[in-house]
Amino acid sequence: MHNGSLDAHLYRKDTVLPWSLRHQIVLGLGSALLYLHTEFKKCVLHRDIKPSNVMLDSSFNAKLGDFGVSRLIDHNSAAQTLPAGTMGYIAPECLQTGQATTESDIYSFGVVLLEIACGRRPWVAQDDENIAILVKWVWHLYGNNSILDAIDSRLNGEFKAQEAKRLLTVGLWCAQPDYTLRPSIRQAVSVLQYEYPLPDLPSKMPVMRN
Repeated sequence: MHNGSLDAHLYRKDTVLPWSLRHQIVLGLGSALLYLHTEFKKCVLHRDIKPSNVMLDSSFNAKLGDFGVSRLIDHNSAAQTLPAGTMGYIAPECLQTGQATTESDIYSFGVVLLEIACGRRPWVAQDDENIAILVKWVWHLYGNNSILDAIDSRLNGEFKAQEAKRLLTVGLWCAQPDYTLRPSIRQAVSVLQYEYPLPDLPSKMPVMRN
């Protein structure tokens, strides 16, 4: 792929990935996951969705790569297996049960959406021990009606506000700790494409279902 992986462009020191390309990449990634989850004869669980596995062609069209830990299952089923993926992108229920589902892929997709919009990694060490979680930070801004403050400051305000709000809100919708509240990929893509209105999320992040 001519332009390599998404993470290399998100965190380059010399150039900033413009908003138009970020939005294009989000829609391409959503389309790829929609195909894997619903349009193939079997449901493909990717299980390791993250920027380094999002490959970009010469026109910055997104392709989802690295299916080394993926699983092929019947639609509306789950795969019982050892936890796989990358910390920061793994759905919390997967760490407890080891069960991979479309909902766990959706969680990873949501984290990547937030990362693309914010230009921040999903978790970073602070004071050698504390962890700042991207999802929690964006949800805090959402609850304070200041979600656009999460947009990558390196863009210097050069982004479309409605697109940005929609992308961030869908990212939170997908990355909820409670898997029963996450949308399907079709629902998420439909909102990103302005086919459905924004979801009404609670002002505080829901807790994980036991």
